[in-house]
Amino acid sequence: MAELFLTEGLVTLWHSYRLPILIAVTSVAIILHAYRRFQPKSKAVTASSIPPSPRSQSPEKLDQIRTGEREKPAVAEKSVPKPAVGNDSVPKVSSGPKRVSGKKPLKVAGRRREDQGPPLSFIQPIIFFASLTANTERYAQILLEDLRTAAKERADPENRERGLLPPQIHDLSYIDFDDYFTTAPKPPPTSPGTRYVYCLLIPTYNIDTVLNTFLGHLDETHHDFRIDTSSLSTLAGYSVFGFGDKEGWPTEEEGFCSQAKELDRWMAKLTGKKRAYPLGFGDVKSDAESALKEWSRGLQGILIDILDNGGLGEGVPGSGDPLESDEEDLDDDENDGKRTKRRNGQDVVDLEDIKMGSDGQTGSGPVPVDFTTAGKSAAPSQSTEKEMVPKTSPTYAALTKQGYTIVGSHSGVKICRWTKSALRGRGSCYKFSFYGIRSHLCMEATPSLSCSNKCIFCWRHGTNPVGTTWRWKVDSPELIFQGVKEGHYKKIKMMRGVPGVRAERFAEAMRIRHCALSLVGEPIFYPHINEFLDMLHSEHISSFLVCNAQHPDQLETLHRVTQLYVSIDASNRESLRKIDRPLHRDFWERFQRCLDILREKRHVQRTVFRLTLVKGFNVDDEVIGYANLVEKALPCFIEIKGVTYCGTSTSAGAGLTMQNVPFYEEIQEFVVSLNTELERRGLDYGIAAEHAHSCCVLLASTRFHVNGKWHSRIDYDRFFELLEKEKADGTPFRPEDYMRETEEWALWGNGGFDPNDQRVYKKGTKKALQAATE
Repeated sequence: MAELFLTEGLVTLWHSYRLPILIAVTSVAIILHAYRRFQPKSKAVTASSIPPSPRSQSPEKLDQIRTGEREKPAVAEKSVPKPAVGNDSVPKVSSGPKRVSGKKPLKVAGRRREDQGPPLSFIQPIIFFASLTANTERYAQILLEDLRTAAKERADPENRERGLLPPQIHDLSYIDFDDYFTTAPKPPPTSPGTRYVYCLLIPTYNIDTVLNTFLGHLDETHHDFRIDTSSLSTLAGYSVFGFGDKEGWPTEEEGFCSQAKELDRWMAKLTGKKRAYPLGFGDVKSDAESALKEWSRGLQGILIDILDNGGLGEGVPGSGDPLESDEEDLDDDENDGKRTKRRNGQDVVDLEDIKMGSDGQTGSGPVPVDFTTAGKSAAPSQSTEKEMVPKTSPTYAALTKQGYTIVGSHSGVKICRWTKSALRGRGSCYKFSFYGIRSHLCMEATPSLSCSNKCIFCWRHGTNPVGTTWRWKVDSPELIFQGVKEGHYKKIKMMRGVPGVRAERFAEAMRIRHCALSLVGEPIFYPHINEFLDMLHSEHISSFLVCNAQHPDQLETLHRVTQLYVSIDASNRESLRKIDRPLHRDFWERFQRCLDILREKRHVQRTVFRLTLVKGFNVDDEVIGYANLVEKALPCFIEIKGVTYCGTSTSAGAGLTMQNVPFYEEIQEFVVSLNTELERRGLDYGIAAEHAHSCCVLLASTRFHVNGKWHSRIDYDRFFELLEKEKADGTPFRPEDYMRETEEWALWGNGGFDPNDQRVYKKGTKKALQAATE
């Protein structure tokens, strides 16, 4: 009954108000239709529509851009796009893939933005140079004096808050590139307005030198995503002067000063176009000094302008670009305008338009794409491997002048002073006291003149090539083996007329018994080092290989050697960086990995730590650090030797003088301290032998202390017997299997000089006493 009353009530209500309800619904529908018709498109519609093509610049706008003018935009409170009225404004959506074509807007050269910071108050010129033959170093000193004179003339006694500072000078071979060429030096706290100007003087060589490493560092810095693209932009400016030889490279296109041009290019990128003065060239055979003087005068004027104006200011369009306007470099963002001009009128094809089906290709193979060639297309180039040390190179001339015989294109041999001494009966080196190697029976050679370090105490005067990877022509091990033997015998024969040479020792020297692969460079770097070692062993020539702990992969695959040395020149990362100046950025990680490999090989190879102590660098408070390394690798022996000063300007430039050469008493004190620390840690080592003349002491593992006596020497006949048996039937052997007892005169406390030889003193009171007894 209740439901009947409710239904009748609703019907009565509808009949009473149906007309107003119909009118209201109709009105709302009309209003909504009008609102949707005249309202602008919603965001959803805009987002789903096809984007318009980029607008090309009008002729008037292009003229303004070329003249460097800009239109000032009208200021408006709000910028609201006008609604598009009518269906004509809606683009038609095609059923096929969309295609977008247009032109890239040209960049407008704006005013150079000066670096934010304190106002410029002082200009600090820094001269960088690289030199193999000391010629560029001499020119750098000329520039140094010119800038020093300019600084004195510019000095104003009444105004000490602004001026040109005396120049600094650095050899690229003896600096850490990260200190100067990853980020610019920070001004001193007392003078925050100081700005630096780099003056770079470099020669160009057709061989690998430290310049290749330097240019490679700039390349890596520019392309390292972790480093700002213009990481040297805080510099006030830079300028480069290159030295070349027009007899070898008549034109720039053929290579004249090519490395200077490359350096200028990288510096333009890293500094953000801050070339202060044009790139200068000098021919070393004609006008090098006069050209440098002219360049120096222009540079001095620019330094004064920078000081007066507070910066380089604004240049013409293209000023500071890495390359000339008719060259292309796809890696450089500043050349986008040139690439745009070259590509005008070409359509940009959408990825969906590229047909990947069978109808889109004529063959079944992949489409050939060159991802490596920048700039103009060229025919595939046939890469020819360079020689490491060509006969026409300055490196070849420098090494041969030092007494080396260059074998092939990357190997060398030389006789040392101890060989000459042993031939005259005046004593052998420490290797005879420690290991039984007679110096006149030893050949000092290397299959790789290239090294991955630039050690401050290197005897080679910095003239050998450097590199982190092998990228040269590779000579066969047969060629090297025959070449080093011939070179060694030739040099021995040249000693036959030297007064004092003993006939029996000269005859013995014509049969090589030992080979010290420690001459120069990194022997383990040679790709066929194992084959070369096998050739030595086939003629019963023992092998003593020295490495710098920078090539763990090669060390891990190394075949058996008579004795394996690893140079341990520092106990921590920072000291190693300062002393060895390694080229690898991960030098410490490589170093640590080599120690791990040495630990694994300690029961297969006779492993030796070679510590070269340089006073003021790696001696003070480093005993614990060295003990840590010994505990990590557990070598069979530890040689501790004082550095030998080679007395060159190269060493002095690295901060090494006679003051850094430790006395033998200091070496003894260090050895005792290290031995005490090893004993405290429970490591089984002891002081086995010494050679005071070489300023060298040997620590040995107690594995070689048998029946109360040290056995540091090598039984060479036994070694080759075991080696041949291992090759024949695979029988392994250990270092203890071919050890021999150490001679009494070589033990700790006895000096280590062979009593069968005659000690000759060349200076001091001992020389006078010797003359008196004779």
